[in-house]
Amino acid sequence: MFFTYLRRELRRRRKAALVVASGLALGIALVIVVNSVSQGMGKAQDQVLQSLYGLGTDMTVTKASPAPTGDDTERPRFRFDARSSDDDSSQSSDRVMVQGLQTLSASTVAKVGAQSGVSDAVGGLSLEVLKVSGRFTRGQFQQDGGGGELRRGGGDGGPQGDVQGGGADFDVNSYSVYGTDVTEPGLGPLTSSKITSGRTFRTTETNAKVAVADSAYAKEKKYTVGSTVTIKDVTFRVIGIATADSGDPAADLYLPLRQAQTLSDSKNKVTTVYVKATDSQRIDGVKAEIQKNVSGTTVTTSADLADTVSGSLSTASSLATEVGRWLSLAVLVAAFLVAGLLTSSAVSRRVREFGTLKALGWTSGRVTGQVVGEAVVGGLVGGALGIALGLAGAYAVTAVSPSLQARLGGTGGGGGFSGGGPAGPRRTAAKTLDVALTAPVGVTTIVLAVGLAVAGGLVAGAFGGWRASRLRPADALRRVE
Repeated sequence: MFFTYLRRELRRRRKAALVVASGLALGIALVIVVNSVSQGMGKAQDQVLQSLYGLGTDMTVTKASPAPTGDDTERPRFRFDARSSDDDSSQSSDRVMVQGLQTLSASTVAKVGAQSGVSDAVGGLSLEVLKVSGRFTRGQFQQDGGGGELRRGGGDGGPQGDVQGGGADFDVNSYSVYGTDVTEPGLGPLTSSKITSGRTFRTTETNAKVAVADSAYAKEKKYTVGSTVTIKDVTFRVIGIATADSGDPAADLYLPLRQAQTLSDSKNKVTTVYVKATDSQRIDGVKAEIQKNVSGTTVTTSADLADTVSGSLSTASSLATEVGRWLSLAVLVAAFLVAGLLTSSAVSRRVREFGTLKALGWTSGRVTGQVVGEAVVGGLVGGALGIALGLAGAYAVTAVSPSLQARLGGTGGGGGFSGGGPAGPRRTAAKTLDVALTAPVGVTTIVLAVGLAVAGGLVAGAFGGWRASRLRPADALRRVE
């Protein structure tokens, strides 16, 4: 009897039921879209952080360089053989310097790895190479103790351009080099890139004269697999070309750690320790453990990096998280209230019908149950429509894939971030990454939508049931009169 009456009433009052269902559908659809966009924002943020950290890295340990004071600015000196060179001869000189950070003892890597909650720890050495080359006219270049002195120019990207002193005309260029522990290929700066040509380092090449070049730098210098690169009179063979997954690469060139230490006179030194935790849920605890037991270091997690991300990605994420969710909640509450009021109004128009049923022996509970049943079915219909609309909206966002910009804080003296990890190998101004926004819809979102549909039906049914329970048989007689 219940289902027969339910089917008949829904067919007879389908327009009113559709109005109630449509209101619920709009609220549910908005919740689905906001939820899916928020998930897309989270994935976009993860993509940005991935370009900074690389696979498997949960945190990094570094030590910031002290701020320069007075005349303690970097003044790399380059010596050229003016006595033995011919007039108008070409000369060049390299200066390999630790980039951006204070070095740590290699024993720090083992100390960090021994902390509770640490699964693995790997050291890396961030370097910058200043290369000066050009022509020198003997007897005219101003010398400093038999060699020329060159002050490093300003600018975040290092000195570039022509430097003249007396009869000398030199071109100054810089590029970044990163010494990576080849015995741990799954952790470190190179994991934020993938090998697109050639191969990566073998675990046995701890002191081999081999290099992996970033694809952008290789294109600029016309390097291919098999090309050679000379740094401080040491020749390295390019064995692979790496392409950054997103954003800037960690370095222009990657060398085995021991070779990088030798070039920079940094024996048994590193600038960054890459750390992998045993459990992602223990990252905060591991950070506190390292800060407590490895003094003088800075521990940076992905959560710390996330705080440095700004731009349209951050703005859109904030809007989706705060404004969007509050807006969807407000619309949903309004839809529930409207559904309840419309259901209550519909019951008022059925006074004669329900009064007659009560006169025939229907109890108030049975009448209330009938009204609630109709409202729940209407809510489920609204939920189905809402899910369809929400999926369509999420699909539209994914199809359009609007581009968002993530602005990452630039690398200052030691507290900034760059490709390959916090305070990484290159000093750069704040950089901007373009990230495509998607709106994935998960099973949890669908389950939430179904739950909201049932809840909306129950709210509407509660309004209508309360109104129906107050009807008496005499109401029907008064309505007939």
